[in-house]
Amino acid sequence: MLRIAIQSKGRLNEDSVALLKEIGINIDESKRKFLVQAGNFPLELLLVRDDDIPQIVSNGTAELGIVGLNEVKESGKDVKIVDKLGFGACRISLAIPKTEEYTGPSYFEGKRIATSYPNILKEFLDKHGVSAKIEVITGSVEIAPAADIADAIFDIVSSGGTLVSNGLKEVEKVFWSEAVLIGGAELSEENKAILEEILFRIESAKVSKGKKYLLMNIPESAIDEAVKLLPALRSPTILPLAAKGWCSMHSVVDTKELWTKIRQLKAIGAEGILVLNVDKIIP
Repeated sequence: MLRIAIQSKGRLNEDSVALLKEIGINIDESKRKFLVQAGNFPLELLLVRDDDIPQIVSNGTAELGIVGLNEVKESGKDVKIVDKLGFGACRISLAIPKTEEYTGPSYFEGKRIATSYPNILKEFLDKHGVSAKIEVITGSVEIAPAADIADAIFDIVSSGGTLVSNGLKEVEKVFWSEAVLIGGAELSEENKAILEEILFRIESAKVSKGKKYLLMNIPESAIDEAVKLLPALRSPTILPLAAKGWCSMHSVVDTKELWTKIRQLKAIGAEGILVLNVDKIIP
């Protein structure tokens, strides 16, 4: 049985559980417990605070953890990054009142900076030779300047809307983060096999994300040009149709390129184009 520590609540919890469900691991959340076992896979979830996850993985209480890279960096615990999961993207930035003129890192000399990430902040300040007072706050860091607790903040930024609503502006993007799968001590052979299966499924989910499946009828004379347009996984599938001179072509494209590809395919004679959602792609 493999144990994974994840955040007990919040967006990272929701995204972590959604990922597990996407790769076929059923989690029953109807009864909120600190330890939840999967119904169809040798895995159990340990639900804890996100800033406790690196320590829990480091000391072996859980073999794996899903947590933000920022928490791994801040903790300094001896864990390894097993995989980057592609969600929970954010950054940790320095922000100051919007009425202030920013002159570079030296602006923070002698200033008070409120943060939940003192270690990452100290590393940045030391790198730039800046001496500032770090005020450690675990709650709503963004209100610190308005409450005269600090002159600036160092906090997580996603869209930047929270900064704007609190009269702040982002001036230094210091650390980029996303959700990562972390591991600690060497796994048993049994748990290594379980982890390999999890990573195999996660890779499949990554490959299929943002993809669409295209089916179309296309003249035989346009096949070579169509093949150049459609990257597919190896090459497009081409099947003859009953109508002489025509073929059916199947391929996978990125969603962001979908309409451009459709327009190009139509221009060379493609007809009856079907666009289907992709559930899983096994690499």
